[in-house]
Amino acid sequence: MTLLCRSRAAFHDRVTISEAKIGPGGWPYYCNGVMVGDGHRPARKPLRDAQDEAGVPPGFWTGRGLAALGLAAGDVVTERQAELLLGEGRHPDADRIERELLDAGRSPAKARRATVLGRPIEHNKSPRTENAKERSPWLAMDLTFRAPSTVQIAWALLDDRIRRVLELCQDIARDKTLAWMEESVAEIRWGSGGKHRRPVRDGLIVAVFRHYESRAEKPLLHDHAVVSIRARRPDGTGTWGNWSADSMLTHIVVADTLFTLHFMEEVSARLGWAWEPREVTPGRRPVLEIAGIDQRLIGWQSTRRQQIADALPVLIADYEEAHGHQPGERAAKALDRQAADRTRPPKRKVPRSLSELREGWRQSAIRAFGACTVYRMAEKARAAAVAVWARVRPVVDIPLAAVATAAVVYVMRGAFKRHHLLAEARRHLAHILRGRPHEPGLDEQIVQTAVDGYTRPAGRTMMTADLRALYPNDLEDQAVIRPLTRARSASRYEKARLAAGALTARVNAVRRSHRIGFRSLPHTVAVPAGPPPRSRRDRGEARTGGAIRTAGRDHQEQTTDIATVEEARRAIEAAAAKLRDGIRERAVARGPRPQPAPAASTQQSAVQPRPGPHTPTGGVT
Repeated sequence: MTLLCRSRAAFHDRVTISEAKIGPGGWPYYCNGVMVGDGHRPARKPLRDAQDEAGVPPGFWTGRGLAALGLAAGDVVTERQAELLLGEGRHPDADRIERELLDAGRSPAKARRATVLGRPIEHNKSPRTENAKERSPWLAMDLTFRAPSTVQIAWALLDDRIRRVLELCQDIARDKTLAWMEESVAEIRWGSGGKHRRPVRDGLIVAVFRHYESRAEKPLLHDHAVVSIRARRPDGTGTWGNWSADSMLTHIVVADTLFTLHFMEEVSARLGWAWEPREVTPGRRPVLEIAGIDQRLIGWQSTRRQQIADALPVLIADYEEAHGHQPGERAAKALDRQAADRTRPPKRKVPRSLSELREGWRQSAIRAFGACTVYRMAEKARAAAVAVWARVRPVVDIPLAAVATAAVVYVMRGAFKRHHLLAEARRHLAHILRGRPHEPGLDEQIVQTAVDGYTRPAGRTMMTADLRALYPNDLEDQAVIRPLTRARSASRYEKARLAAGALTARVNAVRRSHRIGFRSLPHTVAVPAGPPPRSRRDRGEARTGGAIRTAGRDHQEQTTDIATVEEARRAIEAAAAKLRDGIRERAVARGPRPQPAPAASTQQSAVQPRPGPHTPTGGVT
């Protein structure tokens, strides 16, 4: 899944994330391009006729905030409504309201002001505002939802039934993500500097436009969700203001991971397909794609990625010549954006219907890879799903997930906030479950476990990993993570993966020590493989360095106390010492035995195994 705000595009690995704003000057681009399928709309041509000619469906309204404007979810977006609300910040039925007020004797200025939602955009053009600070008003934000490459391939090349199912999966995942942003992210601000912030009263107002192809004329099913910045304040007076743009932008990546999780679950439930990771760039995060689809088709579909990759070496060479070193992570993303802008092709001006597009894509793929590759794609995907489910257990161990999440975010960022943990927890669930359903709130349980047990404050708003909680009473083992944060030879994600693996191995070693020296601990399976049975109330709380609330259905709570590693180690060392004493006593009782003289060439000293990638450093094997 990708959430893309249109102004700046950072093309790296699988996610395209950037922020954008839609102001009065930028709205004509949306009226003449985005609303007609990113095509070219001739002057004076009606919007609906241009959409029919381009082969794209009309836009529709969605969001819980529509009721305050007299609109309903599913209503068609007219050009005038979009221009008034998303281009001027006024009521979408402002013409009727203004006409009625004028008939009632109101002045033109007061009649127009009555149709403005919140502060009028003319406020930012006053001399006092311009002298104080150069500001451009926000009127809307464009979020683009799209699925991974293999989904685009299946949507474009397979039959109409699968195409409709994939479109339905995108609709469901998009609506769930927007609903989460309404409930958990969107907040209204008012007062000097936006010091007063509360959740929005009704919800968001969103116009959705569906497109079918990329600028390179390749299949790209994606939805533009244009979110109006206007929302009602929760003060009971019904006044309007602007929701906080910085809060929304902060949670874009978190929303991205939620869309991915929901989309994978819908596809697996409706088509029986599974997902597997695919490494796009060595050392970067892997991409989850549909298992069984020929990987060669990804290069056929993702031509823009190859165009950007071809343009990058020149930009990187210029950067190294100017700065004297290779670009870091932030500079590499900026160079990606530059390469994307330089290689951006013009829009297609000749409209084609969806059926024509799909037939052309199918013939192109058959010429490149053969008819068998195209027509047996669904069959191979179902067979690959059987193999994936046979070797992958879709279970989630909440304490282990919390450890891995804290380790990855710590190595990637050092200091972090809760939403960074939430995004990583959702990535963890996607990689573990591979499309199987998860219980609602499981991602929050993982985050709360990580916060309670493995973090400590790092300022007023930030936190960081608590290494003493991860490695209690063992200062030497804390060095497993710390050198990874300073090493420059590997990417951040590669170092984070190694740290998460080391900590996971440590927890598993603790559990093995419990099974050997004490009692076995039941594993917590927090996610059902199928529909969950009747729910029962939770039966307790586990504690791991702090209060870890792992509420689950029909599962016992598990206590994973990493601090017991010292006790387990002492028990095993005592058992080993007792065994050595017994061997020594038996040898003394039997008396000395004649031994042959050892040859000098055959003498070897005991070699201790060095910690490796499969040996838990500091753990108990």
